[in-house]
Amino acid sequence: MDIDWLREHCLSLAHTTERIQWEDALVFKVGGKMYAVVSLEPGGHWLSFKCAHEQFAELVERPGIIPAPYLARAHWVALETENALPRAELKDWLRQAHSLILKNLPKKTQSELSRRKPSTKRLRRPKPTK
Repeated sequence: MDIDWLREHCLSLAHTTERIQWEDALVFKVGGKMYAVVSLEPGGHWLSFKCAHEQFAELVERPGIIPAPYLARAHWVALETENALPRAELKDWLRQAHSLILKNLPKKTQSELSRRKPSTKRLRRPKPTK
């Protein structure tokens, strides 16, 4: 599974941070709120992300895309495989997910983020042991 391109894309979006949560999930957040979650271990699905209410039904009708476990009520979808969507289209969906979360942050948080230089916070990769 190649998630390097996914990490690079998400971290290129303004104010994105990443964090490993739930032992095997890499979570991408903006303003402390998550917009995408990728599984680091093979399992039931590969990636989940937020989408607009109007797009949720359209997406889950497509093969390989299901309502995200635990998050479907908040209009999250899950891709069962890396190939469920073409990469270019997936990048667009991730930009939209980021934008949805950003615009729904409290005004104070939005203001604080807008005063900061758009940056990303990356995980530190452990140094290889000899």
